Amino acid sequence: MSRFADVVDRALEIGLVPSFTRVGCSVRSRLDHWRPVDRYDLTGRVVVITGATSGLGLAAARVLAADGATVEIVARDATKASAVCEQLRAARLPGGVDFVVADTADLDAIRSAATEIARRHDRVHALVHNAGALDKMYARSAQGVERTVAGQVVGPFLLTELLLPQLRAAPHARVLWVSSGGMYSQALSVARLEMGPDDYDATTAYARAKRAQVTLAEMWAEQLRPDGIVVHAMHPGWADTPGVRRSLPTFRRLTGPLLRTPEQGADTIVWLAADDGAPIATTGRFWLDRRPRPIHRLRSTRRSDTPEERRRLWEWCVGHALSTDNEH
Repeated sequence: MSRFADVVDRALEIGLVPSFTRVGCSVRSRLDHWRPVDRYDLTGRVVVITGATSGLGLAAARVLAADGATVEIVARDATKASAVCEQLRAARLPGGVDFVVADTADLDAIRSAATEIARRHDRVHALVHNAGALDKMYARSAQGVERTVAGQVVGPFLLTELLLPQLRAAPHARVLWVSSGGMYSQALSVARLEMGPDDYDATTAYARAKRAQVTLAEMWAEQLRPDGIVVHAMHPGWADTPGVRRSLPTFRRLTGPLLRTPEQGADTIVWLAADDGAPIATTGRFWLDRRPRPIHRLRSTRRSDTPEERRRLWEWCVGHALSTDNEH
């Protein structure tokens, strides 16, 4: 990367809008001379990706299969997942594609899905935690956890744990968390992670879950360093996905011409899963447009990120995800 590219990148980061929109990825891809993500050879690799029936997940799954990977989609809607798999198979991509049914908010479903994935594959080269709905209405999971946190924090935590034998068996394995730039607005607080029915706000709940994801990615990175498994989080910028259209219509109307395509938003996901250079040379990073980024922009969130609060988050996840009786 050239010094000029670094200067331009810093200038983009100072202004949030150009960095997160299609402007950021378009400029950076040219200045940093990105290798196109459809030019990797992933033959023999297995990638498990949640939430891949639309948006970023579908864009990533399509490229990964085009590169020769076997893609296992974890989706809560069997009909949609089957249709997506048929669509990708009809394109005669070099890789394979299949699915397992599981709502990432339902721990019993996650256990069943992990068992099926382990039956099909003795190795998993990449696990991508992409599923992430912004639920407008308050609801609880089957195990009694607020759904946003259940689906984006507890469920992925459990799926990571259950697939560790397959990840350990694969060379250069990686676990990737698809977060959001919205997490910059929220402090790390286990006590405030689950919102209640009286104060529930979908955007805030989503951002708090995304903050927890980024913290957990750093903690998992340290846990799995001895195993040679790298763990990263990333955020895709502002992309025009079905989720944004459904949940943030006003935001989309105001930013529509500047929103990234799903393919642009998914670029760093695929790069982190496919490239055997920078993504495996380090671990525990937070990425945007193939460059590591700080996880804090505000003093208030930085002050909240203490070793004690991190320990509380890990213990909270263990208690919810790995308890045998799932009583909360």
